[in-house]
Amino acid sequence: MVLGSPALTFAHVAISLIGIASGFVVVWGLLNSQRLDRWTAVFLISTVATSVTGFIFFPFNGITPGIVIGAISLAVLAVAIVARYPRRMIGAWRPIYVVSAIISLYLNFFVLIVQSFMKVPVLHDLAPTQSEPPFAIAQGAALIVFVALTVASVLKFRDQTVAAN
Repeated sequence: MVLGSPALTFAHVAISLIGIASGFVVVWGLLNSQRLDRWTAVFLISTVATSVTGFIFFPFNGITPGIVIGAISLAVLAVAIVARYPRRMIGAWRPIYVVSAIISLYLNFFVLIVQSFMKVPVLHDLAPTQSEPPFAIAQGAALIVFVALTVASVLKFRDQTVAAN
């Protein structure tokens, strides 16, 4: 297959959407003090795969915002994976896991908003340069929601009191 082909783009988008959907399930689990081990594995694997496929499926044309976000996402995911698995969310690793996992989800969701305003005609018409108020409002609202989810999840997720799911 050719770099940037429709099939590779479709695969990349599908993996990204799986990461976002499973990430929201994981956050629901955190808010309800449930580990949801299988969902967590799907979320972490698909979110890593989203960034990796972004790097390998598309031609490199210099440093872009997408490359920067992908690199940040992989670094944050590395922290989440270490906190979740080798460190088993013990002590300070519990909130480190929660924060890094939700930041990873937010970065994927941030890109979803960007891509939606670029590709969905009605959204593109509202903010063709992504500097218009509708785009800023969407990104600002997402940031507020994710900050609230992060704070609530750190406060509510008590892994020591729940059994693995």
